[in-house]
Amino acid sequence: MNPYPLRLLPGSDLRKALESAVSEQPGGSAFVLSGVGSLIDARLRFAGHDTATTIPGPSEILTLAGSLAENGAHLHMSISTPDGRVVGGHVVYGNTVRTTAEVLLAPLPGWVLRREPDASTGYDELVVRRRVEE
Repeated sequence: MNPYPLRLLPGSDLRKALESAVSEQPGGSAFVLSGVGSLIDARLRFAGHDTATTIPGPSEILTLAGSLAENGAHLHMSISTPDGRVVGGHVVYGNTVRTTAEVLLAPLPGWVLRREPDASTGYDELVVRRRVEE
């Protein structure tokens, strides 16, 4: 495994930037091993909810982890608000980096990660396959 660090600049959309970074890697699949940084007006989808919630103002990323497949991401994040309240959930689009986001990615060049419908859950779930070299 050859993990690589990535710094996202202010104004970047966290999820879009991670998906873009992985799409440029051979195989287009990776896991997020760690992430810290800051956001403005964080957006999370809480468990059991269909829509995202905006947490207004500045926040600190405490944890960031998940998978980046060639056709979608599954990312979880916990953040702290200026008063120290901690919330977490699914990372959706629209999380704007405030000062920095420092992320460690583990690309998976020998594997293909895809999100496909799963009849048992009703959601698109991770499917893992070995990459066939052409």
